Amino acid sequence: MGQILNPTLLLTILVLTLVGTAYSGNFNEEFDLTWGEHRGKIFSGGKMLSLSLDRVSGSGFKSKKEYLFGRIDMQLKLVAGNSAGTVTAYYLSSEGPTHDEIDFEFLGNETGKPYVLHTNVFAQGKGNREQQFYLWFDPTKNFHTYSLVWRPQHIIFMVDNVPIRVFNNAEQLGVPFPKKQPMKIYSSLWNADDWATRGGLVKTDWSKAPFTAYYRGFNAAACTVSSGSSYCDPKFKSTFTNGESQVANELNAYGRRRLRWVQKYFMIYNYCSDVKRFSQGFPPECRRSRV
Repeated sequence: MGQILNPTLLLTILVLTLVGTAYSGNFNEEFDLTWGEHRGKIFSGGKMLSLSLDRVSGSGFKSKKEYLFGRIDMQLKLVAGNSAGTVTAYYLSSEGPTHDEIDFEFLGNETGKPYVLHTNVFAQGKGNREQQFYLWFDPTKNFHTYSLVWRPQHIIFMVDNVPIRVFNNAEQLGVPFPKKQPMKIYSSLWNADDWATRGGLVKTDWSKAPFTAYYRGFNAAACTVSSGSSYCDPKFKSTFTNGESQVANELNAYGRRRLRWVQKYFMIYNYCSDVKRFSQGFPPECRRSRV
């Protein structure tokens, strides 16, 4: 079950320098291949990882550590060619019915058609906060960096250091926010042709299997939590004591312009604009979703 920290430990974490533990991780040391048997592989001395999907099974991995706030970076090169029906998921999650979760999901497509980047935020077991984007590059040709910046103030989704989405803490409006449950990093490659591509109209072409996604360049600047205690490297500035300056650096004027650019030209779905879905009124956080 996911671990919910008690108030005493939370207070301790508030005093500690919260964003630390920066490293470029070795996959052998930082992750476990969790399912899919031989379809998940770590190679190049732990610097590379791949997941594959065939007609029998997909595959996945998860981090050995749990994290509470910080920045997580991962470089991915997605399934090339006809990836319709496949989903490559990369996310943070705790466990249990009231889990928290922060999602990147890459929905495959037919050859020559763009991937859809699906994002979502769960807090206390409730999600339904989807935003979807096209990317401004081909994510199958080269590695690109996908980052989650998780602070008590907000969550920022970034692609190649460009912010694409900000989910602000709106607890004062009664909206739950992920901040008490440490989360592990997960990734999986699986078949979802009942919904992933054009709502399930395009099915997986198994003649193209196996489908393979590649990972490298894992980096974490974050607090780790283990057995009820936390560790944060003191050489990093505290999220809390320097919170405003940290936020300003992540969302400076240039970053805000880039965010608006992405949302204007590449966003294809925003739950905060779905009038049909929320005919009785939008969720309260939508009223303050602008950056």
